[in-house]
Amino acid sequence: MTTAPGGGRYGEAVFRPEQAGEGERIDFGALAYDDITMARLRALGAGPGWRCLDVGAGTGTVSGRLLDEAGVTSVLAVDRDVRFLTERPGLDVLEADITAPDAVRGRFRLVHARFVLMHLPEHERLVATLAGLVAPGGVLVLSDAVDLTSDRAPGTPYTTVMRAMWQGLRATIGTDVSWVPSYPQLLRGAGLGSVAAEIHVPPLLPGSPVSRFWADTWERSRAAIRATGLVDDAAVDAAVRYLASEECAALSAGMLTVWGRKAGEEISR
Repeated sequence: MTTAPGGGRYGEAVFRPEQAGEGERIDFGALAYDDITMARLRALGAGPGWRCLDVGAGTGTVSGRLLDEAGVTSVLAVDRDVRFLTERPGLDVLEADITAPDAVRGRFRLVHARFVLMHLPEHERLVATLAGLVAPGGVLVLSDAVDLTSDRAPGTPYTTVMRAMWQGLRATIGTDVSWVPSYPQLLRGAGLGSVAAEIHVPPLLPGSPVSRFWADTWERSRAAIRATGLVDDAAVDAAVRYLASEECAALSAGMLTVWGRKAGEEISR
């Protein structure tokens, strides 16, 4: 697998799972986005009889809710590090690198990956790989971040550090959200139909899960942010304080979710 210019990968150079509090940081993201994700998966039909694949399952919140709320038959939760995942009835855990050939075998009624592909190269190949794991009549659902701190966004402590963060993560571990808006065409190119997309931007409110997620993310990627030369420690500290204050007036990164369905007869429930 190709690595970032700095030679690092997610979970190694930055966001190491063994670092204290990393599971909590992931869970802050889950609190911000899981309800939106589950509403979309259920609207697409996820329910009894469905065999599902959750790629980059993290702490397993989506996998668990698919079983408990949607009532799917089974979920295979896959991650490069599965320390936060525990097998239970209906939930199988697989430690694997989705970029490796034949990392996952079989076909699934639902293939889901959230905040995964943005950290990996070879996007077109990976989308095709995931589409190949979808059973006839099944759906592929991908979600990733969209940067809303454009050059026209007002300069605030938040926007200054967010811009530096995206640049620092790209140099350190290869994170690249610039290609995320091309998801719909990538799914069409992978042979899927009924392709559609939506975007969700959680509100940045003092103490909210998404605000705490970004504050923790900046702390854990502080070295990469500083290495850009765009900000120093004082600027990161100011941005953390800004997020926690009533003065904060900014847009969080959006979560773009795109889905497409594989042609063919649907698997009976």
